Amino acid sequence: MSKPDVEQWRDKKRYLWLMGLIAPTALFVMLPLIWALNQFGWHVAAQVPLWIGPILLYILLPALDLKFGPDGQNPPDEVMERLENDKYYRYCTYLYIPFQYASVIMGAYLFTASDLGWLGFEGGLSWPAKIGLALSVGLLGGVGINTAHEMGHKKDSLERWLAKITLAQTLYGHFYIEHNRGHHVRVATPEDPASARFGETFWEFLPRSVFGSLKSAWELEAKRLERAGKSKWHWSNDVLNAWAMSVVLYGALIAVFGWALIPYILISAVFGFTLLEAVNYLEHYGLLRKKLDNGRYERCAPVHSWNSDHIVTNLFLYHLQRHSDHHANPTRRYQTLRSMEGAPNLPSGYASMIGLTYFPPLWRRMMDHRVLAHYGGDITQVNIQPRVRDKVLARYGAAADERSREEKKAADERSREEQGGKA
Repeated sequence: MSKPDVEQWRDKKRYLWLMGLIAPTALFVMLPLIWALNQFGWHVAAQVPLWIGPILLYILLPALDLKFGPDGQNPPDEVMERLENDKYYRYCTYLYIPFQYASVIMGAYLFTASDLGWLGFEGGLSWPAKIGLALSVGLLGGVGINTAHEMGHKKDSLERWLAKITLAQTLYGHFYIEHNRGHHVRVATPEDPASARFGETFWEFLPRSVFGSLKSAWELEAKRLERAGKSKWHWSNDVLNAWAMSVVLYGALIAVFGWALIPYILISAVFGFTLLEAVNYLEHYGLLRKKLDNGRYERCAPVHSWNSDHIVTNLFLYHLQRHSDHHANPTRRYQTLRSMEGAPNLPSGYASMIGLTYFPPLWRRMMDHRVLAHYGGDITQVNIQPRVRDKVLARYGAAADERSREEKKAADERSREEQGGKA
C-alpha cells in the first residue's frame, strides 16, 4: 500500500462497532413492540420479543453472516499504532457495562413483577415468557464475557477491574484468571480444559471445561499468592474478589426482588457461560501443538486456532473470530486484530456454528473432515479425545495409509513415465 493510501486509510467499521451494544440494549428496544402487540390483542405474540436473545443468536446473526459474508479488510502496518491508541474503541466496550446491568435489573423486575399492566399484560409474565426473558439476559451475559475478555487482557488496571465487573453476571469471575494465565499458555494441547479434542462432543467438553477451568484458576491464584507469601484466602485472590462481586450483585437483587428471582439468576447465568464454552469448543477443535524434544510444546501459531472473518458476528463480538492474531498478540486491541494467512477457517461465523455444537453428528460432519484436511490427512497430528482414540486411529489411520499408498503409486507411475520419455 502506498503512503498516500495509508494516510487516507480509515476504519470502515469505526461506527459499526456500536453494534456490540445490541445485546445489552435489546430488551429495552423490545418493550415498545411488546406494548404494541398487547394493544392489538395479540397477547401470545407479545411474549415472543422476550426471546430476542435466542432469536438474535440462532436466527438473525447467522442469516446476516450469510448475506454479508467475510470482511476482507485488514489495517496496514503503518496505522496500527494510531488505531491502537484511539480511545474511541475502548469506550465502545466500556459502554457495554451500564447497559448490561440496566438490562439485568430490568429483566429481574419483569421476571418477578405481579402486575405488568403498563405493558399490556394481565398480571405478570407466563413461564414461557419468563424463560425467554432469562435466556435473553443470559445472551448479553455471554457476550459480556467476551467484552470482559477484551478488557481483561489489557495492562490498564481500570480495564481489568471492569472485566471482573462484567463477569459478575454469569458467576464466571475466575475466567479472568484462567483465560489469561491458563488457556493462553496451554492452548491447543491435551492439558488445556478449554481446547476441544477431535471426537469429543460439546456435551462432554462442557463439564470438562467448566470444572477444569475453575480448578485451574484456583490453582494459579493459589500459587501466585504463595510466591507472594500470602494465604490463598487473602482478599487479593482475584478468584475470590471476582466471585464476591457476583455475591454482592445477586444478593442485592434478591433483597430487592425476592427469592422468586433465583430461577432467573440460574437460567441467565448458566446460559451465558454455556455460550462462552460453545465458543471455546469451536475455537480450537481438534487442533494440536507439537511437543518438542525438550518436552515443551511448540509456540502457538495461526494454525492452532479456527478463524472466521464473517463481518457481522465480528462486529458483534469485537473481532473475537480473528482468533489466531489474538493468540499471537494477546494484548492487541480488537480494532487492530487481523485475519492471518495460514489459519484454518470455519465455514461460517461463530453465531452460525454455535448451534451446530449442540448436535454432535452435525458438528462432526461439518468439522472432522476440515480438521483432517488441515493436517493433510495425518490423524496422528490431531488432538484426539482419549475415549475414541483407538477407533479414530483405526478409521482415519487406515484411510491415511491407503492415501499414502495411492500417492506413492502415482509418484512411481510418474517416475516411470519420465524415465520412459528420457529413453
